[in-house]
Amino acid sequence: MSTEARPNPRTRQRARERRSAKRRRAFVWTARIAALLVAFLVGLAVGRAVEQAPRPGGSQTLVRTLQPTTLTPPETVTVTVSNP
Repeated sequence: MSTEARPNPRTRQRARERRSAKRRRAFVWTARIAALLVAFLVGLAVGRAVEQAPRPGGSQTLVRTLQPTTLTPPETVTVTVSNP
């Protein structure tokens, strides 16, 4: 007979379950951190968009310089038509 102790099948299954639970826990935390990062970046984008939007109801002033022109005096034209 051999003196080596064979691991109990239950012990192996528990160890496998522990590893699986650790992986699952790491995945959940990674997903949570990724979701928080995405929410933060979306918040930054919305904040910048709101900050850069024009204010409603604002006034706008336009300055134009008009060059004065001289008016020509009205001319009177007389047309004479002969009756045939």
